[in-house]
Amino acid sequence: MSTEEDKLKHSKRIHAKETAVKKQTKIAKANGIDVKEPHKFAKLHATNCGQPGCPLCANPRKVWKEETIQEKRFKQDKVEIE
Repeated sequence: MSTEEDKLKHSKRIHAKETAVKKQTKIAKANGIDVKEPHKFAKLHATNCGQPGCPLCANPRKVWKEETIQEKRFKQDKVEIE
C-alpha cells in the first residue's frame, strides 16, 4: 500500500503539471493562439512554433553559431572574478 508520503508526492506532481498547463494556456490565449487541447502544453511551450530554424524559437548557437545568454553570462562572471 502507499504511504502518506507517497500520496503527497503524487499530488504535488499532479498539481505542478496542471499549474504548468494553465500557465501555458494563459500565455497562448494572450498571444492569440487558439487552444483546443490544453494538455499538449504539458511538454510543449505555447510560443514555440516547432520549426527548427525559426529565429524566435531556435537556439542561437544552432541557427547563427553564436553563444547563448547563459554562456555569455558565465564568461562575464568569470572575467569579473579574475
